[in-house]
Order: sequence, then C-alpha cells, then structure tokens
Amino acid sequence: MSQTTKTTTVATQPAPHYQLVVMGGGPSGAMAATMAARLGVKTLLIERGGFLGGTLTMMGVSPMMTFHNPAGEQVVWGLADEMVERLKALGASPGHVVDSVTYCSTVTPFDAEALKRVLEEMVVEAGADILYHTMLADVAVEGDRVKHLVVCNKAGLSEVTADHFIDATGDGDLATRAGIPFEMGREGDHATQPMTMNVKIGNVDIERIKADVQAHPDNYEFDLGPEEGVRRVVSSERLSLKAFGKQWMDYRRRNNVTIPREYILFFETHERGTVVVNSSRLQGFDATNPWDVTRAEIEGRRQCYQLYRFLKDEAIGFENSVLLSTPYHVGVRDSRRIKGAYTLTGDDVMNQVKFDDTVVQGAYPIDVHSPDKEATESIHLSPHHTYFIPLRSLYAPQVSNLVVAGRCISADHNAFSAIRVTPIAMSIGQAAGAAAALAAAAKTSVAELDPKAVQQALQDQGAKLKL
Repeated sequence: MSQTTKTTTVATQPAPHYQLVVMGGGPSGAMAATMAARLGVKTLLIERGGFLGGTLTMMGVSPMMTFHNPAGEQVVWGLADEMVERLKALGASPGHVVDSVTYCSTVTPFDAEALKRVLEEMVVEAGADILYHTMLADVAVEGDRVKHLVVCNKAGLSEVTADHFIDATGDGDLATRAGIPFEMGREGDHATQPMTMNVKIGNVDIERIKADVQAHPDNYEFDLGPEEGVRRVVSSERLSLKAFGKQWMDYRRRNNVTIPREYILFFETHERGTVVVNSSRLQGFDATNPWDVTRAEIEGRRQCYQLYRFLKDEAIGFENSVLLSTPYHVGVRDSRRIKGAYTLTGDDVMNQVKFDDTVVQGAYPIDVHSPDKEATESIHLSPHHTYFIPLRSLYAPQVSNLVVAGRCISADHNAFSAIRVTPIAMSIGQAAGAAAALAAAAKTSVAELDPKAVQQALQDQGAKLKL
C-alpha cells in the first residue's frame, strides 16, 4: 500500500497589512493596542485566548497591585487608570482600597468578567482590530527588520505583515524568535520564580475573620506590624491577609502536604465574601517549556484542592465556603527578559534613577519568590519612593521595528521582580504602543525617535511622569 505524505503550507490569503501588530492581549498588550490605535495607526491585536486581560482574567491574578507608592501617592496613571475608572462606573471595582496585608499602600480589586468587556471596549473604540484564538508559530526576519509573523489558528498557518511589531507575549516569544538575546531567572543558576495557580473561593465569612484578627492579631502576619495591620483590616473596604501560618504548618505536617509556602495569602475580590487564594508554589518549572507548563497545571490544581481542604476544614470564616474555580492558565511570574538597549537594574530601582527617556514609573517593592525555598524575599521602599523605566529598555538594537511590552523588557532579576506586576505592565504597554505608533507613522525605528515625543504622547493620554 502506498503512503501519501502531506505537507502543511502557509495560507495563500494572508491577513491585511497593518502598520502595527501587537502579539499578546494581556494587560500590557491591550494597553499597547489601545494607545497605538488612538494615535491613528492601523493596529491588529493578536491573542491566543478568547478574551483580553491575560494574568488578570486568564491566570486568576487578583487584585491589581499597586498604583501607589508607600505614602499613598498615585504613580501609575494613563490608560491603566482609565481602565479602573471604567470598571468603577460599571460597579465592577471599588477602585483603590487600603492593603490590609500592609505589603503595599493600596490594592485594586475588580470583577474579571467585567474587565474582559472593558478591555475589549477600549481596544475596539480606539479603532484597533482583534484576532482571538491565534498563536505565534514563527517570525520571518530580513536584515534588522521583522518581515512578517507566521500565526496558527483554525485556518491553519498564515502570514501577518506589518511595518512595526510589539511583543506583549509575556515570555518574549516574538522577540526571541526574531533573534534578540535574552536572560532567564536569577544570576548564576538562572532559576526562575515559581509559578502559582490561584484558587477562587466563595461564601467566606469576612466579618468573622476580621473579628478574629482584632482578637488575635498575632495569628496573622503584617509587614508593618500588628497595630497597623489591625487598623487597616478594620478600615479597608476589601480584606487582604497573610493568615493561618501556624495552623497551616501544622496541617502540612499532619497531612503530608508538600506545598512550599509558609502562610495562606488571600485577597477579597470585588464580590464581597469571595476571595482569591494565592498560596500554591510551583517550583522548578520552565514557563517556556510546554511540557513543564502542562506539569505545572496539573500540580497547581492538586495544590489548590489541598489549600481549599485546609481552609474548609480548619480555618475560621471558611467553614461554609465553596470552591468556585481555578484559572484557565497557570500563573507565570518569571521567564525570558530581553537584553535590550539598556538593562534596568535593581540599583536603578532602589536609587530612583531618572532617565532622559523615562516612559514608565512605578512603586511596587522588589518582590522575589524563591525558586527553591519557602521564603519570599522583599525589599520595601521608602514612603515617597518612585522608580522609572527608560524607553531604551523596551527595544534591542538587533531588530529595528520591534518593541517589547510587559514583564519581558530588559531588566535584571531584581528590577524585574519590582516591575513585573500588572499596573506597571500596563504602563509599559502604553509606552510601547506610543513608541511603536510614532515610529510607524514616521517610518523610522523607535531608537531614532525623540523620547520627548513619546513622553508627550503618553501625557496626552493621561500619564503623569515625573520628568
């Protein structure tokens, strides 16, 4: 019997040509596409899932933290702030509330379903197109320019062409396939921070937990001490806690539970009495290896069930709780970071170094979840501390028509551990969208732009930069 060999070819009818293509529709990519389209550039946003929001909607991360420095001064503005205001107008977020863990000054709870809608509206209203259920398969490069992307979806493989591109994949997939060098993890062994699978639990008796905090504050952990912690627990509109540490460690011993986390961390969502528990710890997995990600998904769900059983059986306020959901995709903290025109360092973050081409600012502390231990190491900031990210950290000299957005920009491991959170990622996305749009309109590279033009475009769309 003869055998027929079948070959897969790229579709003969490629997508229309765009001035800008954004790969990845997470918080950063959605802001990049919105910003670019508002500047009049024909933009396509490509997303592997069926909705926008990435870590906030697909990976179950909640709340957003933080828009403010430790003194409570807002430092993240622009499109991210507009998004929060839209959520508030829908009754889908209380806005910025006091962080009762005392790790940051504020956190921002939200309704994830409403966020999907808000992000779509922002992108579509700006005039950008969206293509869902589509993944990056390959990148074609000619000289120092990306010529086209090869993407994969229900139609098979097809080419997408553009003048400029933004990598908002989170893992630097586009940039690395285009030949830009990258780093992963900490210095030395390149081990990455653990993945996490959050679990959403409903019907939690928040008032009973608050009363227990006031009666037994030493049973809870507060970064600024129990007195400040109790004050915030009483006053905050939504409860966040590092809780049940002694009970949890005893439960682990009695039940042979191996989750390497030293306490239960949970955050009340926009919906009162519903919390997101962020306490699984998935160490030793590579987020760029699909086999590792699969194993992390399986282990993550196992850990989520163990966490729920502990809370349901032994934690005050969780006696009548119900497990609502685990996320669509395991949460990824740490993977590739490009080696860009400038590498932001931990010293830059701690010394509040300002740059002539500053396009982003933030105030989240350096927050390193150990790749191989139970510890979480944090370097907290002074009250009015604000740090800055230069435009040069968003591109690399090897490719002239590519900008990188989100957590995979050029930064060392300590700096990355501060800037990886969603409010800052959204600001990076807005900056990437502005830079790529201006470069596309001027038919030049981002490296050749006047940074002041990018800064002005950002300020025109609500950003407030301390230049």
